[in-house]
Parts: sequence; structure tokens; C-alpha cells
Amino acid sequence: MATGIVNNEVRVGENEESETSNGIEKLEISNGNDEVSENSSSMQRDEDEGTAEVAKKKKKKNKSKKKKEPLKQTDPPSIPIVELFPSREFPEGEIQQYKDDNLWRTTSEEKRELERLERPKYNAVRQAAEVHRQVRKYIKSILKPGLLMTDLCETLENTVRKLISENGLQAGIAFPTGCSLNWVAAHWTPNSGDKTVLQYDDVMKLDFGTQIDGFIVDCAFTVAFNPIYDPLLEASREATNTGIKEAGIDVRLCDVGAAIQEVMESYEVEINGKVFQVKSIRNLNGHSIGPYQIHAGKSVPIVKGGEQTKMEEGEFFAIETFASTGKGYVREDLECSHYMKNFDVGHIPLRLPRAKQLLATINKNFSTLAFCRRYLDRLGETKYLMALKNLCDAGIVQPYPPLCDIKGSYVSQFEHTILLRPTCKEVISRGDDY
Repeated sequence: MATGIVNNEVRVGENEESETSNGIEKLEISNGNDEVSENSSSMQRDEDEGTAEVAKKKKKKNKSKKKKEPLKQTDPPSIPIVELFPSREFPEGEIQQYKDDNLWRTTSEEKRELERLERPKYNAVRQAAEVHRQVRKYIKSILKPGLLMTDLCETLENTVRKLISENGLQAGIAFPTGCSLNWVAAHWTPNSGDKTVLQYDDVMKLDFGTQIDGFIVDCAFTVAFNPIYDPLLEASREATNTGIKEAGIDVRLCDVGAAIQEVMESYEVEINGKVFQVKSIRNLNGHSIGPYQIHAGKSVPIVKGGEQTKMEEGEFFAIETFASTGKGYVREDLECSHYMKNFDVGHIPLRLPRAKQLLATINKNFSTLAFCRRYLDRLGETKYLMALKNLCDAGIVQPYPPLCDIKGSYVSQFEHTILLRPTCKEVISRGDDY
């Protein structure tokens, strides 16, 4: 039994040792597994946290992209209009409905379809109009007595070139900047070397144009610092607005002129203690506008009488009025600065090589758009006056000297471009500035 007991004890001891050793091993193994699991879980947490941080960064980037504000124009303006409207859809002008017999056009499906087909043309002229609006808004903000007229014109024209992304005949200035003073009604811009300075008592007509693919926006306004001229400016502004309201498809041009004169001559202005009856300048008119043609054949009078011709669907018109404290009649005077190649001129042989060279420059840079001597200077042309006179004498180029009322009188001008769309009338150049 003793042996048996010993053996049993031995066996028990062996079992205890094995159990103990197994227990230790199991404990050690289980502890090892716990450490591994803890390490792996901490690694997993780190990975999850890293993934979450990356996701947050991406969300922040996405949010920052979404919050990106649209591009805004600088001051002074320098960003091209096409960059401000990445959709390439430009804003409409002021819409006015037709009256009376043309009311049906508003809801006509046929006329709406016609407008849809003409949308590219409308969009081009609206782009030119948006350039005009932004440039004139800027120019109004910097106008003050003491400005050199040459500096004023060059600032305005260079701003147009930037905003319209000037590109030869496809996009650019439509005609020279008119900045006629006081008794000069139109067609004056300083030639190179002119030292004329804008004065406090001046009445300045600022008339400039823009064009895209030959579609011209012609718009003008008058600037006077002295408030005594306000009634004169108001007369031409309201007369222009009246002409716009009266214009429309199948409207006779003479009827528009009669309405303009009635409003214009209801005003009077007192200057230096003397009262003047405001008069419409009877030999100045508005006009129809065609592609690359500022005067397309039809004239819009600003006095009663005149043509019985009707306005037609799809036509562009410049509705412009001139109010005068003088005789109400202009004549050519002063040194010429404006020129324009005749629209319908055919081939005319030229003998002077310099005239041929100058004509090539005109054809390339202006075609049938108006230009001035400063523009030729800018292109590097020199000693061209004799050649330019030769082109004028041959009837290829038409000079447009300044148009003046009597000295001592004052003239104001306002102008807008309108489009007689099939369904409505669009005042393309209208903005919130006037």
C-alpha cells in the first residue's frame, strides 16, 4: 500500500506539476494574446482615427470648393466680362412690352421660336452692352474738373479693351470716344497733343461704343458739374426715354420724332440770369444700326415731320436726343478727328503708295467701323495726313468733323440702343446708372 501510496503521490505530484505548468503556460499564452489583442485594437483605433481625419480634411476641401464665391469686378475694372460670366450667358437689358396692335406678340409661340433662333446674336450684343455698362459706371466715378481730355479718353478706351477682351474686328471699340464740350454737340475727340482740360462749368457729352462680332452698342450721356445745367440734362434724358417708349414694330419714325420734340421743348433752363427755351437740334437724329455699320440707313428724327418709314422687327436703333440752348441747328466746325470707311464703297484705284498702305491698315484694323487719328497713332502710323486726305478725296473714307451749335450755347445728349425683338422691346444698354 505504501508503494502504492508513493506511486499515487508521485503521480499526483506529476499531475500537479503538469497542471501547474499547463496553467502557467495557459496564463502566459492568454496574457500574450491579450497584449496582441490590445496592440491590434490600438492600431485599429489609430487607423480609424487617421481615416476619420483624412475624411474630415476631404470634407473641408469639398466645403471650401463649394463656398468659393463668384468672381467680382475689380476697381478700377480689369477682369474681362467673359470671366465674370463663365456660363457665357450675359444679362438682358430693360424689357418693355409692345403696345396696342402688337400685344399679341408677347404670347406668340412662333415669335418665341424666332427669338430662340436669334439667341446667339442677342447674347453677343448683350456682352457688348455689359462692357459698356461697367465702363461708364467706372468713368462716372472718376470724372472731375481738371482732367485732361486725352487722359480721360485713353483711360476709357483702355478699360473697354480690357473688359471686352479686344480681338481685332471680332471684339473691341465700335467708334472713337466723343467727349464734345458745351456748344459742340458731337464728333469731337482730342487729337494727339491736344491740351484741353475739363472745367467745372463745362457740359460734356460722353459718347462711346462697344462691339462683339460687329453687333454695336451705341450709348451716350451728358456730364455737368454745375447744377444750373440740370434742367438741360433732364430735357434730353426724358426726351430719350420718351423716344424709347414710343419706338416699336410698325411705328413711323416721324411719330417718334414728334413725341421727342414735345417733351424736349417743354423744358427751359436759366443760365446766368437768362432763361433759355430748350430746343431739339433739328438736323441731328437717332439711327438704325447694322453689323459693322453704325448708321444703317434709317434716321430717327427728334423733331416732328421727317420720314414716314416704319421701324421693323429685328432692327437695332440708337435712340438719341440733343437738347440745345442755342439755335437748335448744327454745322461742321473745328479740326476733324473722326473718320470712317464708306460702307458701300467698291474698288477705287489709288495712285499714292502711302494711301494704299494706309488703306490696308484701315481695312485690317477698322474695316467699316469709325476711327480717329489717335487710333492711327496708336498703331504706329506716322505722317499719314496727306494719305488720309487722299482717301477722303477719293470717296473711300468719309471725314466726320465736329458738329457745333452757335458759340455760347450749351448742348446735352442722351442715347440708348434698343432691339425690336419679335416678342418685346429690349433696351440693351440700359443699366442702373441712368
